Amino acid sequence: QVQLVESGGGLVQPGGSLRLSCAASISIFSIYSMGWYRQAPGKERELVAALTSGGSPRYADSVKGRFTISRANVKNTVYLQMNSLKPEDTAVYYCNAIVLAGNDYWGRGTQVTVSS
Repeated sequence: QVQLVESGGGLVQPGGSLRLSCAASISIFSIYSMGWYRQAPGKERELVAALTSGGSPRYADSVKGRFTISRANVKNTVYLQMNSLKPEDTAVYYCNAIVLAGNDYWGRGTQVTVSS
């Protein structure tokens, strides 16, 4: 089993910033892809950003230019830097990892609320 622990969510005003972290319980080099999804009330879960081993990051059109996904290999951690936050970014954000064996894992989620 792979454990994914998210942190960094919270309440922020429109235009503000937050940084989410997702720490994996295994070496990040055993992971093919790590990414962030979000789910707002009444909506389906959607991809926000993903980072594939050896590949370029992918972003949802709605967050391009505002969010940045990055990784710290020594900490087995992936980050999501979120700038210029908007009320429509409000959601529960989930970390996802797909390991080299093909299994798919999810974190428990962290709430991000953008409101004045």
